[in-house]
Amino acid sequence: MADKLRVTKVEQVQVLAGGEVSLVTLHLTPHHLILVRAAAPPSSQHSPKKASTKPRPQESWIAYPMIAFCTFRPTPHGSGIWSSLRIRGRDFKFITLNIEDDKKARDAYESIKGATCKLGSIEKLHAFVYDPPPPEKKISGWEIYDAKAEWKRQGISDKGLDRGWRISKINIDYAFSPTYPALLPVPSSISDNTLNYAGRYRSRVRIPVLTYLHPVNNCSITRSSQPLAGLRGNRSIQDEKLVSACFSAPAQTDDSDYPSSTQSRASPSSSQPDLGLSSTEGELSETERLEDELLSSSTLEIVSDKQHVYGAQQHNLIVDARPTVNALAMQAVGLGSENMDHYKFATKAYLGIDNIHVMRDSLAKVVEALKDSDISKLPPNRELLAKSGWLKHITGLLDGAALIARQVGIQHSHVLIHCSDGWDRTSQLSALSQLLLDPYYRTIEGFIVLVEKDWLAFGHMFQHRSGFLGSEKWFSVQNDALAGSAIQPGGNGDGRGDAIENALLSAKRFFNKSNQSQDTIESDGETFSFEDSPKVKKSVTKDSQADKEATKPKETSPVFHQFLDATYQLLYQFPTRFEFNERFLRRLLYHLYSCQYGTFLYNNEKSRLDARVQERTASVWSYFLSRRSEFTNKEWDGGELDDHVKGKERLIFPRLDKTRWWSEVFNRNDADMNGPTNTATDKYLGLREDSLGVGHGVLTGIETAKTIVGAGPTRQDSNGNAGRIASLRDGIAGLGIGIGRASPGTKSPNNPTGEAMEVEMQ
Repeated sequence: MADKLRVTKVEQVQVLAGGEVSLVTLHLTPHHLILVRAAAPPSSQHSPKKASTKPRPQESWIAYPMIAFCTFRPTPHGSGIWSSLRIRGRDFKFITLNIEDDKKARDAYESIKGATCKLGSIEKLHAFVYDPPPPEKKISGWEIYDAKAEWKRQGISDKGLDRGWRISKINIDYAFSPTYPALLPVPSSISDNTLNYAGRYRSRVRIPVLTYLHPVNNCSITRSSQPLAGLRGNRSIQDEKLVSACFSAPAQTDDSDYPSSTQSRASPSSSQPDLGLSSTEGELSETERLEDELLSSSTLEIVSDKQHVYGAQQHNLIVDARPTVNALAMQAVGLGSENMDHYKFATKAYLGIDNIHVMRDSLAKVVEALKDSDISKLPPNRELLAKSGWLKHITGLLDGAALIARQVGIQHSHVLIHCSDGWDRTSQLSALSQLLLDPYYRTIEGFIVLVEKDWLAFGHMFQHRSGFLGSEKWFSVQNDALAGSAIQPGGNGDGRGDAIENALLSAKRFFNKSNQSQDTIESDGETFSFEDSPKVKKSVTKDSQADKEATKPKETSPVFHQFLDATYQLLYQFPTRFEFNERFLRRLLYHLYSCQYGTFLYNNEKSRLDARVQERTASVWSYFLSRRSEFTNKEWDGGELDDHVKGKERLIFPRLDKTRWWSEVFNRNDADMNGPTNTATDKYLGLREDSLGVGHGVLTGIETAKTIVGAGPTRQDSNGNAGRIASLRDGIAGLGIGIGRASPGTKSPNNPTGEAMEVEMQ
């Protein structure tokens, strides 16, 4: 690391932060940028004894991976104007460093750039040399999560009561699905041989597996990736059998261990009552009521004589988190969504949650509204904040999670969640719905287990989405830049035109057999290669490994940030129901990017095991648990549960109209971010154009074997294939690849505005 530093110390540096100016000494160490400000002299009011004590200088430490963008503005020698470095941190802190000597300024810029984005390997990050303090060493954060213990807590173990699930070891060596955990909870009736065949039908062999089993009604939340349906409507009998088994778990019969389902049905949250209780129906929002009516009105075919939990056969749900058109577009490249003719035991709901590129652009627009906070004390531009759509996206996640939680906790149904690869939106919805359903996950230890299980073990691409090794595209030199200009380099508008153009090229190349071996497909922003099969061995050189670990800016996205933001919304709305406080969430987001701990490094369980992170780095959970009092919510009610007392129910549900800015994480006060709204900002928080509901409804489509409800009017199809092919034709026509092309001047019913479709491929 030292070889990356051209200079290690620069004195008399002028710092602008929060509209205030101070003079500091800049120190550049292998892993941190440190600003040291001389301590103010003691005041005359102090006693002589105190005055004789040498005041300590103030230090501000900035870890290099925390740098999101850095712009260098050089000035000609002798101009009398100081050169400057403008830095935006991932913690949304903005600072400007003014340095009189242009050479020193340039050396400082190149040193920061080299230490941030020219490391070449994850193993050169701070986590691999960090020595935690003694209090952290006393706590083994790596042992907090034990997969077998968590499944046993949920009632699944080899020696316990058979609740319809078993722990499969088909992936114990990660050869079956490298991005999945080693232990996979699957239905007891499904053999590993069936799993092996079913895996061929799911993207990256991420088959439907259990992530949560409700302790009261034995209903499940399972998760997977998208099926490989394609334009030809490929199917897999084994996958259909697996999903059917996931939706057919036996009802809970051991009353001594778990409360009765009757008690559960009488105990919904005050904000989201049981849909069967007419006396409280008025508490449901219009959006939520319409969503439930649409789902419950779908006519399903009963395909089994087995006894099921009340409501499970009627409302079992496959949740495709993507917008309907996006899912259809993926069929052009051999992927797509379930053909409901083969899953007649379920209803499919499209949630319309946008992909990683839209979310990244949304956060960039938030930054645009905040970007001048280093040179100005003025509040952010409220209209720009509203235009970013950030709160809409957070509301959509909460709405989707609430829909899933209602199905499981109130409708007593099973739910399967997937998006494209099943590690971004799927992780968000799965984890948030469990927060709503299970009070255990609202404790500090429980939340740690939830993050370990649904984010780390199930393979969220933390390295790709967070960009720990930085990118040279995040550094720029602006010779003629003006103060206050945009920090972010390489901006190109909203990027929709490029996305569509690349989508068309990818789709067309897919059908070109001569180039098939070189084609790549990107879903959820992650590139999929036909050569990526775990069975294909490749020689790995040092350069290829560095390229593999290098940050790809278009694959970064604030997916985990959004999950923490949505959790903050729940904490704010239910301040007595969570053991942890707001600072816990904020510091967790900070340490996601600080790279001080090994917890979030790499992309999946296998990669962390190969890198031996538990042996070579410290766990971030040791940091939090060694400072437990700092992160404990003083308003927590201790986890007391009583389903007959309002405010103490097992379930909680978000109030979607109360979504607000998490001002602390953006380093702003509440008045700046959540002050009175006006007509100019309200229009950006209104109706979703593709929503089936009203207000902020996230539900954009419903499909069964006989019914398709889209953005247009509901239609019943006696021939399920005809309706599906018609919908597919409408969606594919927008791709312009010659299949079901609409005539000139016509518009797809699913795209009434005629705008370019935003698809999953980059």
